[in-house]
Amino acid sequence: MSNNGFTTCLWFDGNAEAAADYYLSVFKDGKLGRVGRYTEAGPGPAGEVLVVEFEINGQKFVGLNGGPAFHFSEAISFQIHCADDAEADYYYDTLSGDGGEESACGWVKDKFGVSWQVIPAGAIDLIADPDPQRAARATAAMMKMKKLDVAEMRRAADAA
Repeated sequence: MSNNGFTTCLWFDGNAEAAADYYLSVFKDGKLGRVGRYTEAGPGPAGEVLVVEFEINGQKFVGLNGGPAFHFSEAISFQIHCADDAEADYYYDTLSGDGGEESACGWVKDKFGVSWQVIPAGAIDLIADPDPQRAARATAAMMKMKKLDVAEMRRAADAA
């Protein structure tokens, strides 16, 4: 049995290569893999990109140009655990910008419709605080936010 981990396949409508290029520009720890093209056998035009392999932050992806039948939803998202506020701001602003959109509680949808959860350092600790009242106050504060503000969540958790 192979132990090569998982590869996430993302279904695109003709823009898988552009998406891979975009993700490689956003995530600095990435690399492009094989690009597979349609042959004369089809079903797409010969030479057009069918699949593109890429890796970001150690996670393997395949972008598949599958056509317009399926679309991304928030039911699947990728979490980005950030080391500090500057890193969280970078990912949140970059992924929600240029045609993306902000959502709630640190979630953004990028310009291709893929959902991401941008999680600044300390946010999870606050909402999972062993003191249920502190956790509830931090969670209530978070539920009012788009971009997570850990300092504000901490102030809410500490309020008596």
